[in-house]
Amino acid sequence: MNLPQHNIKIQHEKFGVLVNETFMNATQFKIFLSMIQGCIELRNDLTFFNGSDFLVHIPHKNLVESIITTSVDVSLTLAEHLIQKSKLETA
Repeated sequence: MNLPQHNIKIQHEKFGVLVNETFMNATQFKIFLSMIQGCIELRNDLTFFNGSDFLVHIPHKNLVESIITTSVDVSLTLAEHLIQKSKLETA
């Protein structure tokens, strides 16, 4: 059984890769994308902490200067899914 793997990458010209996160849950992926879009439109810093082991803070200036790409890969098996749980989903 293959499960879709959703990936988001935020890259900045000066600082390199700021975020490279993979989600197994499509709903959590949509929520994270909505949060990023809201920060861009409302001119807020992107700050997220999952409560245990993942913290990201990107000032608005650097966020709008970044390239944001997303992708969906369906080649992940159920066993790989259990091994590669996202940091954001474990909270």
